[in-house]
Amino acid sequence: MTKEELANLITTEQEAFYRIAKTLLYDDYDCGDAISSSIVKAFEGLNSLRKPKYAKTWFIRILINECYAILNQQKRITAFDPDTMPENVVSIVNSDYSELYEALEALSPKTRLVISLYYMEGYSVKEIARLTDTTEASVKNRLLRGRKRLKDDLEEMEGA
Repeated sequence: MTKEELANLITTEQEAFYRIAKTLLYDDYDCGDAISSSIVKAFEGLNSLRKPKYAKTWFIRILINECYAILNQQKRITAFDPDTMPENVVSIVNSDYSELYEALEALSPKTRLVISLYYMEGYSVKEIARLTDTTEASVKNRLLRGRKRLKDDLEEMEGA
């Protein structure tokens, strides 16, 4: 695969890549950082891509790793208390997300990623297992638990 072909892939699939990053990272700036870092790493490691037909999957794997790196970095930063934030900021943060997005946020990052790849991006269980470097059984379990948790959380929000 040439650098031009990789650039074309990134350009045509940028929305899908953003959705995947957004699944793991809440902040748009973090999504942008993850995607930018992934692009740099992809161009640097282009010679490691063995089969060009798997370029999209290869890039998604790089992106997922970058998202996890950002999440790990954020864990090291001391969290601040939302009670100390100005009221207008808290109301904007709370009102910008739909009930579904709030329910998705409640899932673990791994489960949220599997749900997003399956339902939003249309990947098969086998492809998700390869992307997330896990087993198909694990992907199926995460889908099952994720669907149940989403259903329960959404029903609870409806009833409230």
